[in-house]
Amino acid sequence: MKTSPTLMEELAERTGRPGPGRWGWLAAGVWLFYLSQPFEAIMRQQGALRIGGLVALLLFALSYVGFFGWIRWVGLAGGGMPTWQRLLYLGLMLALCLLMVPAAGQQALTCLVYIAAVAMMAVDLRIAIALVALLLGGAELSMRVVPGWSDDGSYGFAIFLAALAVFGMRRAIQRSIELNAARKDMAELAVQEERNRFARDLHDILGHSLTVITVKAELAGKLIAANPDRAAAEVADVESLARAALADVRAAVAGYRELSLAGELVSASAALQAAEIKADLPTTVDEVPEANRELFAWVVREGVTNVVRHSGAKRCTIRITAMRIEVLDDGKGPTPGGTTSGHGLVGLRERADEAGAAVQIGEAPGGGFRLAVEVGR
Repeated sequence: MKTSPTLMEELAERTGRPGPGRWGWLAAGVWLFYLSQPFEAIMRQQGALRIGGLVALLLFALSYVGFFGWIRWVGLAGGGMPTWQRLLYLGLMLALCLLMVPAAGQQALTCLVYIAAVAMMAVDLRIAIALVALLLGGAELSMRVVPGWSDDGSYGFAIFLAALAVFGMRRAIQRSIELNAARKDMAELAVQEERNRFARDLHDILGHSLTVITVKAELAGKLIAANPDRAAAEVADVESLARAALADVRAAVAGYRELSLAGELVSASAALQAAEIKADLPTTVDEVPEANRELFAWVVREGVTNVVRHSGAKRCTIRITAMRIEVLDDGKGPTPGGTTSGHGLVGLRERADEAGAAVQIGEAPGGGFRLAVEVGR
């Protein structure tokens, strides 16, 4: 059966320690001030009665403070102190309280307040409530049946307030633990999201760059014998692209990479030319708002990468307006389970969703593949 954690277990869970810290001793010990009432009553006695009362009072005070030492070194969390040991400890405190009665009289009932507080800290909430009810009932009954004791209701009220205060602490600490757990979960989700974002960006960077490098390397290999000068130029482009890709990866790791729409169009032109695909690209991006340019740059990068890698096209067209961009080719078009569901397009959809844009993927007019993104839909 699942039981509610004790106050000390909740403290241990929140702080990672088995019990209260250095300040816990001060917080516990300061309440011993109220034992001055039974102390004064005991000091009015004489002889063995006074000595016995003082010994019982001293042992009770030590048992109260010692409780916090016990939970610090033994630990209540993780089964460090079984429930029967906690109940036995409370029974010992109650026995010391009863030993004070002959010397302190009614003032000995002050000790029941300490026992109620310890019970609320040490045991399961349902057991603690039962114990507090027994202590409160015993205090009220004894004041009514013991000759010479007056029923002013102060002891029962003090027991109730002490138990209520510790119960409030239990609830507050429980809420704090739940809040900390929620924050931890959110932090872990944020880390996971950042990992996914980085993986997506790295895929997009290397996917585009390596595709262009592969195409240019293949072209250079074909031209080595027929046109050495052109092959050398292609090899130089491969080196330049490799260096640019490395710089992009480093910038992505540093978190400072921003894509330029104009730069991506220039890269797209070079990639399409290397793949011997005729390019119909816009010559200016002035009409595109600054807020849309990075998203459109990702569309150009992903769209052209797919054209070069998958389409088998002979012509690629990019159309750009202020709120819309289209990448079209005359290749084989979309295929089930193909480019319409690749990692790059998944990442592009995520970026579009963040920008409030809609992604359209399908067959281009007249055949081929069409990728479109429109902002504001």
